[in-house]
Amino acid sequence: MNNGYITFVLHNHLPYVIGHGMWPHGMDWLNEAAAETYVPLVEMLERLQSEGIKAAITMGVTPVLTEQLADDRFKEGFDSYLQQKIEAAEENAASFSTMGNERKRALAEDWRAYYERIRSLFNDRFGRDLIARLRKLQDDGCIEIITCAATHGYLPLIGLDECVRAQIKTGIDSYRRHYGRDPKGIWLPECAYRPRYTWRPPVDGDETEPVLRAGVEEFLHDAGIKYFFVDTHMLQGGKAIGVYLERFEALQQLWKQFEKEYTPRELDVTKTPYGIYYASSTGGNKPVAIFTRDPHTTIQVWSGEHGYPGNGYYLDFHKKHFPGGHRYWRVTSAKSDLADKQVYEPERMEGIIDEQSDHFVRLTADLLSENKGSDGTPGVVCSPYDGELFGHWWFEGPRWLEAAIRKFDSHADLKQVTASAAMEALEPHHVVDIPEGSWGEGGFHYIWLNDWNNWTWRLIYEAEKAMVETARRLGDEEGLAREVVEQMARELLLLESSDWQFLISTWSARDYAEARVDRHYSNFKRLRAIAEQALKGEAVPETDMAFLHECRTTNSIFEINLEYWAKPTTTE
Repeated sequence: MNNGYITFVLHNHLPYVIGHGMWPHGMDWLNEAAAETYVPLVEMLERLQSEGIKAAITMGVTPVLTEQLADDRFKEGFDSYLQQKIEAAEENAASFSTMGNERKRALAEDWRAYYERIRSLFNDRFGRDLIARLRKLQDDGCIEIITCAATHGYLPLIGLDECVRAQIKTGIDSYRRHYGRDPKGIWLPECAYRPRYTWRPPVDGDETEPVLRAGVEEFLHDAGIKYFFVDTHMLQGGKAIGVYLERFEALQQLWKQFEKEYTPRELDVTKTPYGIYYASSTGGNKPVAIFTRDPHTTIQVWSGEHGYPGNGYYLDFHKKHFPGGHRYWRVTSAKSDLADKQVYEPERMEGIIDEQSDHFVRLTADLLSENKGSDGTPGVVCSPYDGELFGHWWFEGPRWLEAAIRKFDSHADLKQVTASAAMEALEPHHVVDIPEGSWGEGGFHYIWLNDWNNWTWRLIYEAEKAMVETARRLGDEEGLAREVVEQMARELLLLESSDWQFLISTWSARDYAEARVDRHYSNFKRLRAIAEQALKGEAVPETDMAFLHECRTTNSIFEINLEYWAKPTTTE
C-alpha cells in the first residue's frame, strides 16, 4: 500500500563571481560550494546509482551557476584552490604536531585527505566537468534538473514584463544548451511570486503610471514550464516562518521594523501542502502546477536552532583556524560563543546521522499516512532546501541525505520521486489563486526591498526601460551595434540578480554587493552610450572598443536573444 511520495528539492545557486574578486568575497564562494557541496553531492548520487538506487532528487541548478561551473576559468581556479587547501592542512598538521595537539593534528590530516579526494574526483573521475556528470545523472533517470531565472532575478519586483520574460527564457535557453532538453520545472528565485494585477514600481517618488502586469505563472506557462514551488503560507495562509532569519543577525534587526505591520492570512485548512494544485491569476487563464513546501520536514533540516544541523557534535560552520580557514570545532550548543566551542569528534557522526535520518523517514511516513486519511488519496511531501546547506553550511549534510535516501528506497509504504513523477502519479485538478509573496520571514519582499537597498531598484528600473527601448531601436541591425546591445543585456541581467539586495540586507558582504550593483549599472550606462554611437553610424573610439572587449571578457555569460526584450508583451 502506497501512502504517498517524498521529493527532495535542492536549489543550488551562487551569483556570478568569476572575474569579480577572490577572497573573502568572490570566486572563493564558488570554490567553497563546489568543494563542500557540488562535488560531494555528485559523488553521492553516482554511488547510489552504482548500487541500483535512483535518488530521484529534483535538483535545481540555476543558469548563472551552470554557466560558471562550465567556465574554464572556474575549472582552472578550482584546482588551484584545492591545492591551497591541501597545503594549508599540511601546515596546520605540522603546527599542531609541534604543539603536541594530537586531536587537531588528526583532524588536519582528515582535511588534507578530504581535499585530495575532492581534487581527484574533480580532475580524474569527473574530467573537471560537473555539468556533464549532472546531465548524465538526469539522462539516466537518477535526478531531475530544474531551471531558474537567468541570474536569480527577484521576479515580483522586476519592473517590466519584457524583463521578466527575458530572465525566464534566457535561463531556459542556457538549460537547453547545457542539459540537452527542455526543463519541466523551475525554482522561482526566493520562491517569490506575483499574480496578475495593476502594478507600479514600489519605490518612493516613482511617478510611473500603474499598468496591468501579467502574473509570473503566465510567463512560465508561455515558456513551457510545468511546475514551480511555493511556501506553505502562500497556499494555506498562516504565519510565514522564513528560512534565513536565524542565520543572519542583521535580518533579525530588519525584521523588527516590519513585524509590527505583518498580519498572517487566515489559515485555510481545506488546502493541503501534500496535494498538487494549479496556480492561475484571476484573468490570467494560464495555469501552472505548484508544489508546496512542507513545514514539518523542512524545519528539521534547514534550522540550526530547531533541526538536525544544530546537534552539538556536528562541525561548526563559523569558527575557522587561520591560516587556511579549516574548521576544527563542533557546534557544541546553539548558544555557545566561538571561544567555548569544543574540538570536533568525527567518530560520533555515524550514530547521529543514523538516528536523525530514521526520525526524518518516520516523520515523513506519519505525515503521509495522516494526510491519506479516510479517502485513500496519497499525497506528496515536498522538502525543498538551498542545496548549499548540504556540505557547505552543514558539513555532514550530504551523509545525512544519503542515509535518508537509502531508507526511503527500501520503505514499504512510500516512494521517493522527482517532481515530474509526482505530477504523473498525482495529477492536479484544482486551480487556486495564490497571493504575492516569498519564502522570506513574513512571506513578503522586505528582505529584497527596504530602506537599505531600495536605491538598487531605482537603478534597475532605469536600466530596464533603457534596455527595452534600445533593443527595439536596434531591430534587425547586425554588426557592432548588436554586439554592444547584447552586452548591455548581460550587464542588465547581472544587475537584476537578487543576491545583491540579499547581501545588503544581511550585511554579510554589503560592500561587495553595493560595488557589484554600481559596476554593472555603470557598465550598462557606458555601453548604452556606445550603442547610441553605433546606431547613428558614428565611429566608436578605441577606448570604447577596449571597454566593450573588457566587459565581454569579464562578463561573458549566456547567449543573448534580444527579442526577449524587444518584442512587446501583452496581458490580453
